[in-house]
Amino acid sequence: MHSARQSSSQLARRAFATLLVMAACAEPAFAGPDSSLRASALRLEARDFERGNGVSRDPAKAVQLYCEAARLGDLEAQYELGWMYANGRGIARDDATAAYFFTMAAKQGDKLSQRMLRQVGDPVSKPPACLFDIEGSDLVDAAPPEQRKLMDIVLKLAPDYGVQPRLAMAIIRAESNFNPGAVSPKNAQGLMQLIPETAERFNVRKPFDPEQNIRGGLSYLRWLLAYFQGDVALVAAAYNAGEGTVERFHGIPPFPETRGYVQRIREIFKREDHPFDAGITAPSPELPKISSRRLM
Repeated sequence: MHSARQSSSQLARRAFATLLVMAACAEPAFAGPDSSLRASALRLEARDFERGNGVSRDPAKAVQLYCEAARLGDLEAQYELGWMYANGRGIARDDATAAYFFTMAAKQGDKLSQRMLRQVGDPVSKPPACLFDIEGSDLVDAAPPEQRKLMDIVLKLAPDYGVQPRLAMAIIRAESNFNPGAVSPKNAQGLMQLIPETAERFNVRKPFDPEQNIRGGLSYLRWLLAYFQGDVALVAAAYNAGEGTVERFHGIPPFPETRGYVQRIREIFKREDHPFDAGITAPSPELPKISSRRLM
């Protein structure tokens, strides 16, 4: 049953996947105009990582890619995820999570998934974290009207900086709870709580102007993402305590405030990694040491 879904030529599949990725990724992933094309590219790449076709086998990476494709509505990816969880293929077996993905595919009419549901039982009630929208539409829907206006600015600006809107919203929630006039005891100001040095660094002249403040915060996030190569926990820790502090402690500093902050960002963003533009800045020279001495 599973083998019937495999392509006959691995080489042809990888070539096709490369073309799809080039076409789908011309724009940032969260702003791409053709979600079905991107979903196909993600699924094909996921299969290669799942089976070790031309790359080192990496089931966790396969799950991440399949899940993004599943979120975009790809039936094949939904089935493949269900199969991986139902059979413990490189990951811990989890029938309830398998049932969640089989249910997604079954609702689109997939007969194999409908049959598999009879074997794995009831699905988990809460969607797996990887299915949360990187644009944060669920956050926007749940927000009061005055916050939605600010979120709309994030949705408009974040793609220009290569920052996923959900991450920016998580930072704003943790920093100011969407209060444009917020001021901290350390004189961090506005929505994204820019200290005067950071505001000057990123050319923010009016820190209490929502758009200017968000632009400054997005610029800083873009820089941090490149500096820590997309590691969300390190980026969050650096946003809270400074990149120098993260480097000095070779990881997330042992401050209760910073550790609580990082945890809040993780809970909202729900991803451990974020795409980054390596052309923004060279990575932290301490990154090899940081990677081997993570504190969380």
